[in-house]
Amino acid sequence: MKRYPLTYNPILDYYEKIEAGEEIVGDKVCKWYKKLAHDVEHPGYYHYEPKRGNHIIEFAENFCRHSKGKLGGQLVTLELWEKAWLAATFGFVDGDGVRKYTLSVLIVAKKNGKSLLASIVGLYLLIGDGEAGPEVYAVATKRDQAKIIWTEAKRMVRKSEVLLKRIKPLINELSSEDYNCGTFKPLASDSDTLDGLNVHGCLMDELHQWKHGRPLFDIMVDGTVGREQPLVLVTTTAGTVREDIYDEIYDDARTATNALFDENAYLDEHSLYIVYELDKRSEWTDPNCWAKANPGLGTIKNLTSFKALIEKVKNKPELLKNTLCKQFNIPETSQEAWLTFEQLNNENKFDVAELKPRYGIGGADLSSTTDLTAACVMFCVPNDKTIYFLHMYWIPEDLVEKKVKEDKVPYDKWIEQGYMRTCPGNKIHAGVVTEWFREVQDELDIYLFKVGYDAWSATYWVQEMKNQFGDILTPVIQGKKTLSDPMKNLGADLDKKLINYNNNPVTKWCLANTAKDEDRNGNIQPVKTSKATRRIDGTAAMLDAYTVYYNNIDEYLSMV
Repeated sequence: MKRYPLTYNPILDYYEKIEAGEEIVGDKVCKWYKKLAHDVEHPGYYHYEPKRGNHIIEFAENFCRHSKGKLGGQLVTLELWEKAWLAATFGFVDGDGVRKYTLSVLIVAKKNGKSLLASIVGLYLLIGDGEAGPEVYAVATKRDQAKIIWTEAKRMVRKSEVLLKRIKPLINELSSEDYNCGTFKPLASDSDTLDGLNVHGCLMDELHQWKHGRPLFDIMVDGTVGREQPLVLVTTTAGTVREDIYDEIYDDARTATNALFDENAYLDEHSLYIVYELDKRSEWTDPNCWAKANPGLGTIKNLTSFKALIEKVKNKPELLKNTLCKQFNIPETSQEAWLTFEQLNNENKFDVAELKPRYGIGGADLSSTTDLTAACVMFCVPNDKTIYFLHMYWIPEDLVEKKVKEDKVPYDKWIEQGYMRTCPGNKIHAGVVTEWFREVQDELDIYLFKVGYDAWSATYWVQEMKNQFGDILTPVIQGKKTLSDPMKNLGADLDKKLINYNNNPVTKWCLANTAKDEDRNGNIQPVKTSKATRRIDGTAAMLDAYTVYYNNIDEYLSMV
C-alpha cells in the first residue's frame, strides 16, 4: 500500500516547480497555486489538512486502475499537477473538518486525462469520503455524454478487487448499498428524475458541448444543499458552443482569478478554478508554451503525435480553428477578451488637487433604466503623458441587495467606498449624471471641453446637459467604424500604463469584463462577455470620452 507522509504537500511542491520554471503553466494556473500555497502556509478560518489532501491521492494510486490502452490494468500513478489539484480540492477544511471547496473546475486541453481524474473522484466520493448514503452523479445534457465518466469508473471497479468488494457494477448504476448505502449514476437533463436529488457529488464533463446547460447546472447545484460537504466537479476543454454554460463558468474562472489578490473584489471562497490554457493565441507555434494547456504532454499525451499534428496544422490553416480550441483551450469565437488582466491593471492613484487639471472630456453610458449607469471625466496635465480618468457609477437602491446576492458582485462594498452611488427606487434617473458632471466642475474645478455619449441616449438627458453646459455634447456612434481605432489606441495606452483610472475597482472590473468583436478586416468594437451580470458600462463611458479625445486631440491638448 502506498502511503504519503504528513509532510508531503503536492501544492507546495508544484508551486515551487512553477516558480523555478520547471513546470510551465499559464498565468491563471500560476496565480491560483500562488494563492493556494499562501493559504497552506498562512491558515485562517480554513486550513490545509495533509491527511485529507493525501487521502484522495492514496485512494487513486492504491485502488484505481487504467481500463484501456498500453497501461490497461495497471494502477494509476498520478502526476504532480494532478496531485496538486486533487489535494487542493479535498485538503482545505475548516475547524470541524468540513471541506472548503464545493466547486472545483479543471479546464485542460484534450487527451490530458481529465476523464480519468473525474472517474477517480466519483468513486472516491462514493466510498472514500466518509459520507453516509452518498448520491454521486455523472451529469450532462445528453445521456451518452453523461455515461463517459461513469463508464470509465465502472471499468475501474471491475479491474480492482478492492473496489469490487465495496461497489457492485449494475447496468445503469454503481451501488455501494452493502458498504455505505451509496449510488453512482449517469444522469442527463432529459431524465425525469432530476427533482428531489440529495447530491453529495456531481461530475460535469465536457461543458463545452452542453447546450441550454444552465438549468441542469443549477438543478444539480441546488440538489447539494442537504449535504454538509458536497462537491461539484467540472472537467472540460474549450469548445465551439458559445454563449452557454461553458462561457459562464470560464467567465467566473477569469473573474475569480483576477480577484485573488484584490481586496476590493468579490471572491467566492468555495470555488476553485484551475485553467490550463495558452496566455496568447500566438503561442501555439512555440513548443515552450505547449505545456501551458497540456500539463500531461510527453507522459499522458503523446508528444510525437502532438508535434506531428502541429506541423500538419501549419500547412493547413483550415485546421487551426479546431486545433486552437481543442489542443490549446482557446475558445473559438469572434468575441475574444480585449485585454489581459496584466494589460488593464494599473494600481497607481492620483490626487486631483495636486494635479490641478483645467479642462476635461466627459463620457457617459446611461445604459437602461434598471442597469448600471457610468460616467467619467478624463483629463491631461502639462508635461505629463498620463491620461487620467475619474469614474462614477450608479445603481438603483432597491436592487442593490438582490444584485449583490444573485450576481455575486460587491456593489454594497463599492457604494460604501464611494465608487458607486444609489438612486432612489428601482430605476436610474439620467439627471444624476448631469449632477455629477456639475459636481466635477464646481468642486474639482475641471471644466468640460466636450462630453462623448452614445448617440442613442435619451433625448431629454441630452437637452438637460445642453441647458447646463452649453453645446459641448458630442454623439459617439456605437460601431466598428467609429470605435475601432480609438479602442485599439485606448488598449495600447492601458497596456503601457498611460491610463490612470485611480485604481477604481469598478472600472477595473468593467475593463476585465470587456470582450472585443472583430471583423475580417481587423476592426473591433467592445461587447460584453457571455455573462449578463458582468457589466462593461465603465468601459463604454471611458471609450466614449477617449473617442472624443482621439478625434480632437490637438485642440484639446492646446488647452491643457
